[in-house]
Amino acid sequence: MKQVVESLSKLQKYCEAEDFKGWDPYDGLNSRIFNAVPLLKNSALSRLIMIQFFKRSPVNMRRVGMIPKDYNPKAIALFLSGYCNLYESVIANPALQLGLESPEQLLGKINYLAHLLMDIRSKGNYHGACWGYEFGWQSKAFYLPAYTPTVVVTAFAVDALLRAYQVTCRSEYLDLALSSEGFILEDLNRIPKSVGFMFSYSPLDKRAVYNATLLGSKTLTAVYKYKNEVGLMNQIAQSVRPVLSTQNPDGSFPHSDQVGNKWRDNFHTGFKLESLVHCNRILCDAAVESAIEKGYAHWISNFFDRETGIALYYDNDSINSTVDLHCLAQAIPTLYHLNKLGNELPLVEKTINWAIDNMQSHDGAFYYRKKGNRLNKIKYMRWPNAWMFYGMSFYIKYISENGEN
Repeated sequence: MKQVVESLSKLQKYCEAEDFKGWDPYDGLNSRIFNAVPLLKNSALSRLIMIQFFKRSPVNMRRVGMIPKDYNPKAIALFLSGYCNLYESVIANPALQLGLESPEQLLGKINYLAHLLMDIRSKGNYHGACWGYEFGWQSKAFYLPAYTPTVVVTAFAVDALLRAYQVTCRSEYLDLALSSEGFILEDLNRIPKSVGFMFSYSPLDKRAVYNATLLGSKTLTAVYKYKNEVGLMNQIAQSVRPVLSTQNPDGSFPHSDQVGNKWRDNFHTGFKLESLVHCNRILCDAAVESAIEKGYAHWISNFFDRETGIALYYDNDSINSTVDLHCLAQAIPTLYHLNKLGNELPLVEKTINWAIDNMQSHDGAFYYRKKGNRLNKIKYMRWPNAWMFYGMSFYIKYISENGEN
């Protein structure tokens, strides 16, 4: 564990020095130059090209494009959850204070990040607290302006605030988090299915993205634990069932109605499995349990190279395909919540150590992606640095709770 603690400590110092602000792979539409030209900023095609140019470029052109560093709400949520994990770790194992700071220091950062997350939530006439990305996002199907709330970002923000409440007992964190029920149930569109319904990704679209729906269900599960409303349990069950009906015979899950099995990646599968586990703690449904077992068997067998420890992006990838640390980072909390981390500890340690040796800079930040021998050295704050902070914090939390290493 020593190498992981040292790596996370270096990453922590880097992120704190930046005040948790940074660039993002998808922030191309925040270019002040682009937004100064109405003909460009009002064109869906131009917006799509702009995002993809900055995302795919191996050279960071954001200073040239006048794209400012900013707070990413999901990144702040990931950092907040990570600091909560570290706080609980040093309480369980005080020796970790030498590498991870004292409980009092960590508590100060938890409160700082919690208030920051509350401040950067989406503004508007919504029925509850909600969050979206700080940049506009154009897909082939629809456009979301900056800070348009989505169920995905909201799910991570709510989870982080509830974790902060559990650590600090500050009621404002709990109250704001629980209010998100209104956003999910009243502001998101519903896509009817033969059994139940799915939540839309945002209030502005009607696309059935399966991991997004389950993250909404997971968030309602967290709310239910405090409100214990029977009607809420019914909403959770109705939104889980259609996802189960789409599971493939081999245990894998399609991504959405639109792309189906053309997009089956590591971390979105992790989202689905983790969300199903949380939901089934209150549903206690044998069908959900079976889906989790089948899904886990496919995921753990097809998305990791055990010899190298590399977390693969797609289930048909090789170690020379794109290596994206988001996959590794999400795998750790997925294994933690599925109670499988102990079984897969050698794989997780090999995976983390590979990332430290191959993709961490001397200043503590992790690089964006690696494909073969080509390393994209852009240091985005959310992707992968907030994710690596979040993922490694779950590893340290597990070791602290179980007295291993």
